[in-house]
Amino acid sequence: MARFKRILLKLSGESLMGAKGHGIDENRLSEYAEQIKEIHDMGVQIGIVIGGGNIFRGLSGASKGFDRVKGDQMGMLATAINSLALSSALTAIGVKTRVLTAIRMEPIGEFYTKWRAIECMEAGEVCVFACGTGSPYFTTDTGSSLRGIEIEADVMFKGTRVDGVYTADPEKDPTATKFDEISYDEVLSRGLKVMDLSAICMCKDNGLPIVVFNMDVVGNLKKVINGEGIGTLVHP
Repeated sequence: MARFKRILLKLSGESLMGAKGHGIDENRLSEYAEQIKEIHDMGVQIGIVIGGGNIFRGLSGASKGFDRVKGDQMGMLATAINSLALSSALTAIGVKTRVLTAIRMEPIGEFYTKWRAIECMEAGEVCVFACGTGSPYFTTDTGSSLRGIEIEADVMFKGTRVDGVYTADPEKDPTATKFDEISYDEVLSRGLKVMDLSAICMCKDNGLPIVVFNMDVVGNLKKVINGEGIGTLVHP
């Protein structure tokens, strides 16, 4: 029996690049789908938000001359592409899915509402939430916090390419040390790059705990669902 009834899983779009270094690596996509199926088969209700950084990131586009609003809208479309890819990979291995979008784009996906999402999850479907919040100037981190709170998730799992929260970027600083757990306030006071400021504040204000872990290691998602001591817990 899983420790959690309903979760919000935040996935990195950049991690989808895998070994290819761009776009979508089919092997990485397949690994993600198999890990999600594993916890779905345990009876966990799953909502997913996936970033779009493997295709286009609005903020980086703005730094290169794109209008910020249009750049963010392009980023929303990138998340829709990734959401469709993940939905397709899950469907291929027998998991029913529902893509719900924050902006209207039927028949690409169904327009998101909290109640429709909960209805689908309770019916055994994995819900993939595309297009972030549907508004510019908000990241998919904030989108995942919003969706996690709305769907009344027990916890948000943030799957990244590092195995938790560190005192500094472990990819740049070899002396960085990992936290097993840390409070929202300490994340904010230390300026740690767990999620963006808006996302952390939303989770803090609404009591949504976050577990940061390495999703790129096959089997880790089941381990964190079972409460094994990997990753970092961010909590009050």
